[in-house]
Amino acid sequence: MRHGKKINHLGRTASHRKAMLSNMATSLIQNKRIVTTVAKAKALRKYVEPIITKSKTDTTHSRRMVFRYLQDKESVNILFNEVSERVAEREGGYTRILKTGNRLGDNANMCIIELVDYNESMLKEAKPKRSKTRRGRRGKGAGQVETTAATAVAATAAAAETTEVAETTAAVVEAEQVVEEAVSQEGVEDAAESQTDEEE
Repeated sequence: MRHGKKINHLGRTASHRKAMLSNMATSLIQNKRIVTTVAKAKALRKYVEPIITKSKTDTTHSRRMVFRYLQDKESVNILFNEVSERVAEREGGYTRILKTGNRLGDNANMCIIELVDYNESMLKEAKPKRSKTRRGRRGKGAGQVETTAATAVAATAAAAETTEVAETTAAVVEAEQVVEEAVSQEGVEDAAESQTDEEE
């Protein structure tokens, strides 16, 4: 039984476990996601999230405290300059574990651990909030007035469009009649000219 065993030692000595978690945290900060086993990812989450919280206050003291855990200047700079800005609004839960199945060799549970604010596809998939709709009977009068006003406006717009269409068709018909009359007059004049030519 595992009563009271709060720390998963991961089958390693204390120094080995500490070095491994430090290296994994450095890789996670630099690459934003890493592939590892579920047990290591859960241990890493407890290790790296307090470090990210410390990075929100950019002071010399907090940088030194973070450097104690990471032991890498480049990852400390990335954490304080880039990651801390992304997670400024978040109050915790900076990492996400996505299980990917079992490893072929030893059938270990594998997963991806990533920084939440760097997964663009999941950020885009967040659905927009729907406006609340009332299902009660109260408050329908104002809504009905608005809908009737909207339908009246739509009806007047449709009537205006139909009158415009009727006016344009009438103008086209008149133009066609004028053209036909001109053509018929030209035919009469041509016939008269031909008769005068014959008489001469």
